[in-house]
Amino acid sequence: MYNILICDDDRDIVSALKIYLSGQDYNLYEAYTGRQAIETVRANDIHLILMDIMMPEMDGISATSKLREECNIPIILLTAKGEDTDKVLGLNVGADDYITKPFNPVEVIARVKSALRRYTMLGGLERKPDHYVIGGIDLDDAGKTVTVDGEPVSLTPTEFAILRLLMQNPGKVFSSGAIYAHVSGGYALSAESSIAVHIRHLREKIEITPSEPRYIKVVWGQGYKIEGENNR
Repeated sequence: MYNILICDDDRDIVSALKIYLSGQDYNLYEAYTGRQAIETVRANDIHLILMDIMMPEMDGISATSKLREECNIPIILLTAKGEDTDKVLGLNVGADDYITKPFNPVEVIARVKSALRRYTMLGGLERKPDHYVIGGIDLDDAGKTVTVDGEPVSLTPTEFAILRLLMQNPGKVFSSGAIYAHVSGGYALSAESSIAVHIRHLREKIEITPSEPRYIKVVWGQGYKIEGENNR
């Protein structure tokens, strides 16, 4: 199953594109600014992006240029009829294709399938490991189980998703917004407080002394990371 990110500051367009693609074998993620798109890609295994050009905070051209420094996943720009110059600029900074508004649903599906097919044929998709061990924590993604020092631990789906994200990227700091995007596929103003609660519950289940955690550490003003020896 492919993970597709739809990024547009117009929520009606995001909703429409989700309807067009909902009948396919895709997991659909949402973002409303270029910065949110970058955070979502960093926090998830995204296989393709539908990216609007004109957006607040960071436009689609800047976001595409930044993403091309980090990954090679297909990026299809969403453009208006009069944005010919922006189309060329977007292709020059690394976009793979563009779709002109208003959208034809058949064209959207065809271009998405074509981009994913090229990406797959070129070896862009690599199977990620589904078993992670850091210190005494053993996470089996296929079996959806976690043990700590050999003892099974019961996690909620959200707690499991957060722990898996951190264990997949030991030492990497994730903001609350990036973690929220990973577990929910979207953004919310309450992301920071919501993630803080999940992290607290997770620590209570995997740490010997939750107030002095060995594994999940906070980096003040930046987010959370997991520390410990990766034993994979």
